[in-house]
Amino acid sequence: MITDVQIKELPQAVGIYLFRKGEEYIYIGKSLNIRERVHNHKERIDIDQKEKAIIENSDTLEFIICSSELHALVLESQLIQKHHPPYNVIWKDDKSYLYIKIPIKDSFPRVSLVRKENDGKSLYFGPYSSTRDVRFLLRAIRKVVPFCTQKQPLKKPCFYSKIGLCNPCPGSVNEDKEEEKTLKKQYRANIRKVISILQGNAEIVLEELKKRIASYSQTEEFESALELRDRLLHLEQLIHLRSFERFEYSSAYDPEIALQKLNTILKSVLINSQNLSRIECYDISNLMQKEATASMVVATDGIMDKSEYKRFKLKETGVSDFKMLTETITRRMDNDWKKPNLIVVDGGTPQVVTISGVLKRLGIDIPLIGIAKHPDRIVVLAKGETKTFKFSLHNEGFKLIQQLRDESHRFAKKYHKFLRGKKFLIDNK
Repeated sequence: MITDVQIKELPQAVGIYLFRKGEEYIYIGKSLNIRERVHNHKERIDIDQKEKAIIENSDTLEFIICSSELHALVLESQLIQKHHPPYNVIWKDDKSYLYIKIPIKDSFPRVSLVRKENDGKSLYFGPYSSTRDVRFLLRAIRKVVPFCTQKQPLKKPCFYSKIGLCNPCPGSVNEDKEEEKTLKKQYRANIRKVISILQGNAEIVLEELKKRIASYSQTEEFESALELRDRLLHLEQLIHLRSFERFEYSSAYDPEIALQKLNTILKSVLINSQNLSRIECYDISNLMQKEATASMVVATDGIMDKSEYKRFKLKETGVSDFKMLTETITRRMDNDWKKPNLIVVDGGTPQVVTISGVLKRLGIDIPLIGIAKHPDRIVVLAKGETKTFKFSLHNEGFKLIQQLRDESHRFAKKYHKFLRGKKFLIDNK
């Protein structure tokens, strides 16, 4: 039986966890926080027979840390397919796992979702336990590499071909044999990229996109280069995505409770800030120090306040992120905008130390915390030393900090992408 001691030895990180009995793997799962997820398995043994069976029939816990949830999702499916753990398939309400099916022998392979099927003519990726995850994955991949999801044959171009998600579209094939041969070659090249990503080799596709963008730029095919640049950014986002989860306010979200929980967190990390009516969070976005931007997002009384968001086009280029952070905070504090009750920065010790130094130089006393990744944790500077604190992912106060971090990243990235596109067009008129 799995013990609390074994669970405490697990990392609080994104990855895979494996329950084992002797040499047999009996259950495999993925999580944003391995330790907390396994702890949840054990907490539910009194109300869930499946959880009870997993905990009581296991004697060993193993884990694999992953770089992102994409990595974890792909690896989880590969390990389940390899080891066939019994408790991954029983007690599933008679539903079999989802697979992504690609009939590679077809002229224009259609990418689809199926359950427990094997026709001997197709590639299958999976199994996947979450319909939400696998649908999100396919939508994200399709923004990088267009493919068709419609039943064949198509008599005319499908709707998705009009918005760039199916290109070339099998429905655009006419009676011209040479054109059909060219379109088939292009489409199958796309399918090979989809397969690479599903196999966990997204970096290969990323490097190929970079080479093609460079090639189009040299031959002054700027429209094609811009299209590929957008796909490159989508793929970078997918590779580094921390979670397929999306923070959404619901009827269950209570900003007052979130702020109370956040106040409790701040007290535990030696920060005293009763008033949290305005929280600001900062992030830097750049690609090789080019077209660097910074974002400032604001939570007013515990709610994201987009009317207060600010963005900065950084003047210093080709410098470190820390110099860019220094410029951002200095410019922000030079404005007469309402001062925050708490500053949050996307980053750990280096970022916290940098901003703390800027505030001290400016003679400004505002509480400051950083939120570091892998796993998410809070970093503070106290008495000249940085300290790290970890909190439950279910804590409403910690969720608010995570949402601020994610929103600042999104806002900075959006502005950076806009400036890159603008500069590309100006440079290549």
